[in-house]
Amino acid sequence: MDEITSRANPDEVTASHPARRMSLKWIAVLVILLACLGAGLFFSHYQEQQPGSPPPVIARVTVSKPLQLNLDRRLEFLGQFSAVNRIELRAQVGGLLTEIHFQDGQIVRKGDLLFVIDPRPYEIKLALATAQLATAMARADLTSAELARAQSLRKTESGSQEVVDQRLSDHNAAQAAVDDAKARIRDAQLDLEYCRVTAPFDGSIGARQVSIGGLIAGSRASASPTTLLATLVSLDPVYVDFDMSESDYLIFAREHEHNPGQLHDKVTIALSDEATFSHEGVLDFVDNALDRSSGTLHARATVPNRDLFLAPGQFARVRLAVSPPSPVLMVPDAAVTLDQSQQLVMTVTPDGTVTPKIVEIGDIRGGLRIVRSGLQPDDRVIIGGLIHAAPASKVLAEEGSIKYDSTLAGQD
Repeated sequence: MDEITSRANPDEVTASHPARRMSLKWIAVLVILLACLGAGLFFSHYQEQQPGSPPPVIARVTVSKPLQLNLDRRLEFLGQFSAVNRIELRAQVGGLLTEIHFQDGQIVRKGDLLFVIDPRPYEIKLALATAQLATAMARADLTSAELARAQSLRKTESGSQEVVDQRLSDHNAAQAAVDDAKARIRDAQLDLEYCRVTAPFDGSIGARQVSIGGLIAGSRASASPTTLLATLVSLDPVYVDFDMSESDYLIFAREHEHNPGQLHDKVTIALSDEATFSHEGVLDFVDNALDRSSGTLHARATVPNRDLFLAPGQFARVRLAVSPPSPVLMVPDAAVTLDQSQQLVMTVTPDGTVTPKIVEIGDIRGGLRIVRSGLQPDDRVIIGGLIHAAPASKVLAEEGSIKYDSTLAGQD
C-alpha cells in the first residue's frame, strides 16, 4: 500500500529532499561554532592556569664623566730621513787611479784624502808652465831695457819716436806673455791639486765605484761625462721629510695664525722599531705650493744626529704640535662606536635612558681617545657594558672611573 502511495505521489517525495539537505547544513555549522567556542574557553582556562610572564631585565652598565686634561693638539705623519748634504765625487782630471784611502761605508772628516790620480803628467805640465814663465820674464826684462834705451836716445834727439813706439809695443807683448805664463802655472797647479780627491765635509762615504789601476775620465773644461768615484752624505744633522695633507696644513696654518710666538715648531720622532718618540727636531721648511697630483704639501724638519745613528733613507713617525696645551675631554677608545660615517658616544641621562651623542674625535693619548666636540664635561659616558645599551633603552648605571696611563703617553 505504501509502495502504491509513493508511486501515486512522486511530487511530494521530490519536494522533501532539499529541505532535508538544508537542515543538515545548518546542523554542521552549529557544530563547528560550538567546537570553536569550546576551544576558546579551553584556551582561556589554560592561560589562566599558567603563571605570569617575568618582567623584562634591565641591563647594567658602567658610566663615568669624561676625563679632562690639558693637552696640546698635534698631527702625525710618516716621514723619511735624508741627508742635508749629498754629493757625487767625480774626477776633475783624467789619468790612472793610483791610491784609495778609505773603506767602503767609512765615516770621513772634512779634508781627508780619499783618492789619488797619477800626478806625474800634471807635474810635467806645471814644470813646462814654470819654464815658459821664466822665458817670458827674460823677454820682458830685455824689452824693458830696450825701451829705456830708445826713450833716452829720443830725449837727445838721437833716436826717432817710431823706435820708441816699437820698443814699447815689444815690452807690452813681453809683459802679456809673462801674465799668460803665470796663468798657465795656476792652471797646472789646479790640475795637480785635483789629482788628490778629498772629502768636502764630514759624512759617510759609500761604496767605491772604481779600482786602483783604473783609467779615470775627468775634465774641468769639458762637458763630457766624468768618472763617478763614490758618493758622500752628511750625517749630523739630518733632515726628516714628510707630506702634509691640505686639511692638516690648514690646521697647522690657522693655529700658527691664532697663536703667534707660542709654538716652536718642534717635532718628535719615533723610528719604525721604537714605541716612544725619543728623537726631537725643529720644523724649518714648508713648501710654498701644494703638489697638484697628490694634494699634499712638502715639509721638512732638521734633527740632530750626534751619535750618527740615524741614516738617510730610514722611515719614521713624525709628530708635530700645532697648538699649545688646552683643556680636552678623554674617554676610553672602546666607548666610541661607529654609526655609518659618524662617531658616537653612548651616555646615560639621570632617569637611566641611553642617549647617543655624535662626537668629533682626536688622537689617542695615555690609552684614551680625545673627544674634541659633541660631549660635555658632565655627561655620563658608558664605559662598560656598552653592548647591552641600545639607544632610548633603560639601564641601571653604576659609577666607574677613567684613568690616564702616563706610561703610554710617550707611545700614543
